[in-house]
Amino acid sequence: MNMSMNILNRQDLFSLEQYAEQRPEFRSRVLEHKKDRRVDIGPNLSLYFEDRLTVKYQVQEMLRIERIFEADAIQEELDAYNPLIPDGSNLKCTAMLEFGDVDERKERLGQLVGIEHLIWLQVDGHDKVFSIANEDLERSTDEKTSAVHFMRFELTTPMIEALRSGSGISFGSDHAGYPYQEEVSKVTRRALLGDLK
Repeated sequence: MNMSMNILNRQDLFSLEQYAEQRPEFRSRVLEHKKDRRVDIGPNLSLYFEDRLTVKYQVQEMLRIERIFEADAIQEELDAYNPLIPDGSNLKCTAMLEFGDVDERKERLGQLVGIEHLIWLQVDGHDKVFSIANEDLERSTDEKTSAVHFMRFELTTPMIEALRSGSGISFGSDHAGYPYQEEVSKVTRRALLGDLK
């Protein structure tokens, strides 16, 4: 799939006025769509897989909150969010490390430095594919990792074909401080397969 065919343009968006009318229906459709696109690895790490619809929702919400209607400013938002749309050979997600307690959160983010480079996916019978994290900007320091990361997983053609013919897929973390892995449900596998053309 050609990335330029998949990106969002201004013509794909609702105007602020249209969005105000459409938002309740659109929002519930997106939330329903997102349910099958979440993978939890262990108790504190969730991967939220993005696609054209989830990114459109994020852009519309941003335009609504910031009251943006100038063409240049809309284009800036599109340029910021379009890279989150998968382009046929990859899966892209927002990864969130979530801890209920503020002190625990601070301590754990300090212990999990580098975790964003140790998150992987594995199609049954194939090698692990490690995430390519935060290509837009570095989100971590030597002292702590960020609670939010953007990740891309590049799959080979044989991996995609294996998924199409029913192979399972798992996600996990090889960080010593967070050694978890999860096999993905059939429903989520089907949703993610839709991102791979």
